[in-house]
Amino acid sequence: MTPRTTKSARRVVLYGLPFFALIVALLLRREIGPFAAEGDWWDVGIPTISILLLIPTVLVALRHADAAADRLGEPFGTLLLTMAVTIIEVSLICFVMLHGENNPTLARESVFSVVMIVTSGGIGICLTLGALRYGEQEHRLQGTSAYLAVLIALSVLLMVLPSFTTTTVGGTYSRAQLIFFSLLSLVLYVGFLYIQSVRHREFFLDAAENEARRAVSRITPYYVTIPCMLAGLFAVVLLGERVAAGVENGLSRLHILRADAIIGALIALLLLFPEMLAAIRAARANQLQRSLNIVLGSALATIGLTIPAIAVVSFFTGHELILGLGGRDAIMLVLAFTISIVSFGTGRTNVLTGFVHVVIFLAYLLLLAIP
Repeated sequence: MTPRTTKSARRVVLYGLPFFALIVALLLRREIGPFAAEGDWWDVGIPTISILLLIPTVLVALRHADAAADRLGEPFGTLLLTMAVTIIEVSLICFVMLHGENNPTLARESVFSVVMIVTSGGIGICLTLGALRYGEQEHRLQGTSAYLAVLIALSVLLMVLPSFTTTTVGGTYSRAQLIFFSLLSLVLYVGFLYIQSVRHREFFLDAAENEARRAVSRITPYYVTIPCMLAGLFAVVLLGERVAAGVENGLSRLHILRADAIIGALIALLLLFPEMLAAIRAARANQLQRSLNIVLGSALATIGLTIPAIAVVSFFTGHELILGLGGRDAIMLVLAFTISIVSFGTGRTNVLTGFVHVVIFLAYLLLLAIP
């Protein structure tokens, strides 16, 4: 295969896959033709087809979002990426919550997984790989501190405090409390966006942007990237419904302990994978602040937007929503945030900084498998 043929094939996949996936997802949803629901084919084959198509569609959709983000520049580009991921995550959580039996802890486990994966695994891998290549790397202390301040506040208010309220029991908020804290999280997140995009944009910019990469992204115009991105996002949402239902059914049949935690972690890993790749590329290009913008921005958008969205779904469907973490998970969350504060306190990072985060991530994975 010649280089020209290979390039043409890549373009077909890049621009055609989102629309092909959307068509297949619509056929699956309407159960047309070979996708009609009957027996083992529906229980096993449909989820398998969905996940095989879902993974490349997520990568391609976020590749288009990444191209549009590069053209927008920081911080608007990173905001576009995080919003795209958040839309997909909220949709997947809603589908699993509304499928089968009531699953009141899924939203909490998904958000907790995102925060832990970002603050331990994502940050650790980026810092380690960047430090191995450059020795030490610099970041904007004001911008990173702003991310951590809002992320810690939202995490405690939405995932730790519910375990200590007395109006209700079992790690839940009363209806009035849930409405208040959901609105509070939205206000805090909007306030952060104002600081990031208007008031103090310079806090979130790398000292030297990679103009070559941005110049390449300008080749693809908005009227191509945006429709491809939207088609991909809609396809992911529809395919995710089938995947989530299949995974939940499979875990219930195997009688797996903490199935909600495993499903939440799988959702988080699936959605964060493209952003992690983008963050790692930025760290290896010595753009540490851009890397932190991507990983911390995804966690912040997840907790700031997902919980209020799931709260609305809970109100309209009557599904119970348990937000409070148990003692073990709360300790892991505090540990991850404490190490993050220490790691970014000087404005410079090194390989030891990253290695400590990776160790915490490995501990999180162990406790996920062996609680």
